[in-house]
Amino acid sequence: MKHLACLLLLCVTITGFAEPETGAVSAGMPKGKTVYIIPIRDNIDPAMVYLVRRGVKEAIEANADAIIIDLDTNGGIVKDTEEIIAILNKFPHQDQLYTFIDTKAFSAGAFIASATHEIYMAPGSVIGAAAPILMAPGGGGAQEMPGTVEEKMTSAVRALVRTNAQRQGHSAEVFDAMVDKDQGLTVSGKEIVPKGKILTLTNHEAETQYGAPPKNLLSAGTKADLDAVVSVISPDNPLVVKVEPTGFEQLARLIVMISPLLLAGAMLCGYIEFKTPGFGVFGISAIILATVYFFGHYIAGLSGYENAVIFIIGIALLVTELFILPGHIIPGLLGAGLVLYALLKAMVDQYPADPVLPALPQLELPLLNMGKALLVTIIGAIILAKIFPKTPLYGALMLDHVNAGHSAAPVTISIGDQGAALTMLRPAGTADFGNGPVDVLTQGDFIKAGATVSVVKIEGAVIIVEVA
Repeated sequence: MKHLACLLLLCVTITGFAEPETGAVSAGMPKGKTVYIIPIRDNIDPAMVYLVRRGVKEAIEANADAIIIDLDTNGGIVKDTEEIIAILNKFPHQDQLYTFIDTKAFSAGAFIASATHEIYMAPGSVIGAAAPILMAPGGGGAQEMPGTVEEKMTSAVRALVRTNAQRQGHSAEVFDAMVDKDQGLTVSGKEIVPKGKILTLTNHEAETQYGAPPKNLLSAGTKADLDAVVSVISPDNPLVVKVEPTGFEQLARLIVMISPLLLAGAMLCGYIEFKTPGFGVFGISAIILATVYFFGHYIAGLSGYENAVIFIIGIALLVTELFILPGHIIPGLLGAGLVLYALLKAMVDQYPADPVLPALPQLELPLLNMGKALLVTIIGAIILAKIFPKTPLYGALMLDHVNAGHSAAPVTISIGDQGAALTMLRPAGTADFGNGPVDVLTQGDFIKAGATVSVVKIEGAVIIVEVA
């Protein structure tokens, strides 16, 4: 079949995604806990969100006992930080979420630490300086905020951090002092930081004990490195999995951003491919765009292999409807449904414990993106149906197919003759005008086999017909 090459290539490309490497595993037979280490380094941005999402989902699927967030960051965007915290909240063992501050956890890094149950710090590391700032357009640095704006932002961030700190058993007052300079911090009669100053703690200050009974101010202790933290979690031969950045996270950020355009492009290319004979550049383009779409959502931690497989099955059913069992509605409807389901599901952020069918809030953004893609596709298809058949490219594609083995139209056929379509015209096929089968071409329409057609134009070897 002429489009089987398209299907086979799609199978190979989409299912050939490389599994992101998750790092080394401790030697020997594991007897202790399974511990996942997720690094959060450099600035916190959407690419970091994808890495954390992938790591947490892998940990949940592996039934991991604990997660350590390896922090070394100057901070980042509050929106992305909120999303990372929401992802960490999905981990079922909330009392087994740990932070290890390797060097620094400023601003958004401190927010993330507040959402973990225990915080450990390396010698010489610091945490704090978490007051929100307003970035200049284009990321050109911090701008001074008007008083009311600063108060609103500070209040909102304080509430976010306070909620997570209290839930994880940390002192909300410590994090308040990191966010709001007007708070200050006094513990057991000792002033840690005066009002008007933002709190930043060294590892020694964070583990200092106050009160009766004595309690560490913030940090559970100073540890030399990650291995020392792992030893606290599981002293007996733990299984350690390090989630490594793949290098594709930044690319995935762009792909997810333009996913409606990728979808529209793939569907339009598929439309042109099925309107022209043979298999060519538009079919290959549709495959590439679909592959990029699934690959980007896979790296972003949204889509798994199963969605790509469902998509391939849907395409196979559509091919069956169009080229093997034309006129049978069920394969086509089922195939179209599976294709749309796979494309939509690839954008849904679901976790292993979530129900198979996503909730409505999870579908809001995917449905919006799908709606945009369908709108662009419909408009593009209408325009192409009017313009593309009149372009030289369309004529060249059709002429190459119809002219194979022929030099001119049969002399017994003339404009106005009527005959029967022997095959489905999509838009090329064969028809019989009383002297045996001949190659014919519609003006872009699909005509079912057996329909009566009339010759409307003859251009060399090309016989152009329409429904009589």
